[in-house]
Amino acid sequence: MSSILSPREPGDAAYYQLLADSYQRLLGRTLVPEPMPATKAARWLYEEAPFAVLAHNTAPDPVFVYGNLAAQQRFEYDWAAITRLPSRLSAEPPNQAERQAFLARVQRVGYETGYTGVRITRTGKRFMIEEATLWQLIDADGVLHGQAVIIPRTRDL
Repeated sequence: MSSILSPREPGDAAYYQLLADSYQRLLGRTLVPEPMPATKAARWLYEEAPFAVLAHNTAPDPVFVYGNLAAQQRFEYDWAAITRLPSRLSAEPPNQAERQAFLARVQRVGYETGYTGVRITRTGKRFMIEEATLWQLIDADGVLHGQAVIIPRTRDL
């Protein structure tokens, strides 16, 4: 079963909870550095996290529904633009097949860590994402809402 759930706004505490709970269940780690209320954690993840976080939905051609400020800056999109972007467009056409294979592995296993791949900004600049972790956004009832990724490091190409 899947759903197309989107945050109501960048700091949506309920959507943060989906990100954080599914990350904790699958990887056994917390998404934020210290315990804090969901509203504060949602704000921290969106505004202050030193790593990029993106999430896409379960549409046939998945669209990003979340991108924190670090992701927006790296990919050169604002909130309105990134949350309308089909996630496949974050990679150039020659890299889309490799990206799709990565997403399929995560669908089978639930998550993958240590991923490295080439991505592209809105203006066409290429960069490498390094040590990325992608996981399934599955709520407590087992409903799939999409996939999310943490990108801790990038470098220009």
